[in-house]
Amino acid sequence: MPEVIFPGPEGRLEGRYHPQREKDAPIAIVLHPHPQFGGTMNNKVVYNLHYAFYNMGFTVLRFNFRGVGRSQGEYDQGVGELSDAASALDYLQSMNNNSKHCWVAGFSFGAWIGMQLLMRRPEITGFVSVSPPANMYDFSFLAPCPSSGLIINGTADRVAPPADTTSLVNKLHEQQGITVTHEEIEGSDHFFKEPYMDTMIDTVTGYVKRRLTETTR
Repeated sequence: MPEVIFPGPEGRLEGRYHPQREKDAPIAIVLHPHPQFGGTMNNKVVYNLHYAFYNMGFTVLRFNFRGVGRSQGEYDQGVGELSDAASALDYLQSMNNNSKHCWVAGFSFGAWIGMQLLMRRPEITGFVSVSPPANMYDFSFLAPCPSSGLIINGTADRVAPPADTTSLVNKLHEQQGITVTHEEIEGSDHFFKEPYMDTMIDTVTGYVKRRLTETTR
């Protein structure tokens, strides 16, 4: 899988880019967890999500936020990281301008950034938010949530308690015209440590495959 360096708002950003042969393949970006708590694009959940999308026929990009790995800049409380994600999507779209579907997937802090990106980019047709930290960050910007997606978390998550995730989902459910699917993995922690990783990835794959056969947002 080619390593790529592409321009971000604060200098170069480092990523892994995995293209399909088909020119009009759907595209997806995958966003990693909190940079100040060891989050990188090689996080296990991020890596597995990347390959799950690739195996479903997506051209996929994952990358390091500013200040992580070889990406330039420094941590910016989520503000700059959102700009980084927008630059990553620009880069991905510039190489795949025929794709019909555009998805964003994020884990933990990356889920929060991904949902904000969703609000800014109407071309995003679906999202996957894994273990969104609804207890730590304000998700009230999702008003209204512009596209349907999947929120998935573990019932034994101590980092982002399931009750907070459920109340976030309930708020999103009140909106017209979109469907937020909520799946809980019984017994799993925040990081989907074995044996829960496969279950989580299977759930994501099932959901995305189903959405790709539907024509609605």
